[in-house]
Amino acid sequence: MNKFGDLIRSTREQKEMLLRHIAAELDVDTALVSKIERGEKTAKREHVLALAHLFNINPEKLIALWLADQVSELVENEEQALQALKIAEKELINNKSKSI
Repeated sequence: MNKFGDLIRSTREQKEMLLRHIAAELDVDTALVSKIERGEKTAKREHVLALAHLFNINPEKLIALWLADQVSELVENEEQALQALKIAEKELINNKSKSI
């Protein structure tokens, strides 16, 4: 799964921007942006927010994709992945309702 990187690449290409333009905006090297697009490296949260601003993408949507990729990578080879995700979902819902 690389929904985040795929979205960044397709948006960059749609806007006809080069990797070096994105790298300059993020103050990173071009190779890192390329690796993020291919899913070989994980972007930092501040880069996700900067990309959301640069591409005019809803930051909450982009952060959700970024987090989903990380979670997916963590559990992708686990037999109990879906069970663990369901437990985590319940815990997150419970914690959210307690904080309200």
